[in-house]
Amino acid sequence: MTSEDTVPAALRRLWRLAESPRLGRPAALDVDRVVTAAVETADRDGLDGVTLPKVAKGLGVTGMSLYRYVGSKDELLVLMGDHALGAPPRFDAADWREGLRAWARAQRAVYRRRPWLAQLPVAGPPSGPHRIAWMEAALEILARTPLDWAHKIGTLSLIGGYVVQTVRQDHELARGRAEGQGQSDAERAYGRALAKLVDPERFPETARLFSSPLFEAGPADTSDAAIGDADFTIGLELILDGIATRIERLEP
Repeated sequence: MTSEDTVPAALRRLWRLAESPRLGRPAALDVDRVVTAAVETADRDGLDGVTLPKVAKGLGVTGMSLYRYVGSKDELLVLMGDHALGAPPRFDAADWREGLRAWARAQRAVYRRRPWLAQLPVAGPPSGPHRIAWMEAALEILARTPLDWAHKIGTLSLIGGYVVQTVRQDHELARGRAEGQGQSDAERAYGRALAKLVDPERFPETARLFSSPLFEAGPADTSDAAIGDADFTIGLELILDGIATRIERLEP
């Protein structure tokens, strides 16, 4: 038995390891074609629009025939996520902070192009070649720090989770707004409404928040993208500040 024989079938498909040749005519499909069709469906119809019958119909085959290439709908989602994420760019940063900042923003750009990626269920730790490539890129950045492996993985999990959560939140807030209403208008309306409802005696600090100019002033650029970028930057820098504090404690 070779080492490849011990790799589970789902991982073999995820890494596109060669399968044993089948007798008879060559297969009309392969894993790449199925996954590409599923990703195109998600790009067009969102994650809820991805069903095995719909993907099969687009490929001109029956739904049951897809089980020759993917073991289940859950496996298909894992394959789609790794394929759609793609390979990371190169990060030639001057220091770890700049590198992690660029890593987070690059990943966020992918998720913003494909918001359905942020809706994928977490099926386990990173296991596909593209997700491992993003992990490798971040670990190369963190190699210049004194963090141990546990803290490096914790850093990746924290920043990666933050990226996914902010993209998901932005997408869901956009879906919840009234038609034609931008993020800036929604925040202004929210601030004005809550300023009238929040009792200063019961919620003194929250009342101070809603009476502040925060929701009225907003950023100079009130486009949804700019507001999202500003909010994302605040959270990311707070995370990086925490990592910097940990590194400072470890440095001699």
